[in-house]
Amino acid sequence: MKSTESQQRERKKLFEETTLKHLDDLYGTALRLCRNERDAEDLVQETYLKGFKYFHQYTQGTNCRAWLFKILRNTFINAYRRKAKEREILQRQENGSLQKSLICADSVERFANPEQRVLYSSLGDDVVKALDGLRPEFRMVVVLSDLQGFSYKEIAAIMEVPIGTVMSRLFRARRTLRAELRQFGIQQGYLEPMPLKLAVGSS
Repeated sequence: MKSTESQQRERKKLFEETTLKHLDDLYGTALRLCRNERDAEDLVQETYLKGFKYFHQYTQGTNCRAWLFKILRNTFINAYRRKAKEREILQRQENGSLQKSLICADSVERFANPEQRVLYSSLGDDVVKALDGLRPEFRMVVVLSDLQGFSYKEIAAIMEVPIGTVMSRLFRARRTLRAELRQFGIQQGYLEPMPLKLAVGSS
């Protein structure tokens, strides 16, 4: 009979063999969601910690990549909501309506001094800026579909929404991105400026 320590080593080895090959994809997505390196690293680390904790719930041979992305998505959303609440608390504190002792100092520091460097190796600055301008739920669906190649069905499972919602969010997000990037495309010579008569007639 194997000892508990031996079982733990085997579990850790199996977890690493199964999940670590997806590390780069997870980090790339975390970076695009968090928009700074430190938070992205924290998000990926927490994703793997939760993945290891709940690895017994993962069915071997199924889509591990989608399973990890679902954990990452839920972890990101929870952190986003928590930070939104902390921002509200900070604003109340600045208005003199809340005691300073109620605020998490580390979180306040992150809000006050966010890191602005974003390393999107495959995207240009204008594309990054447009992507960053999307609301988190729309940015998430674009990243999962257009950058990570997940199917609508997989995205629906990861985000825990109907497929129709995925398609709707993706359509709206792409439309917004196209509008944001049109001027950039014209400046770079990728697109022709809209003819004056057509521009006037479409207004």
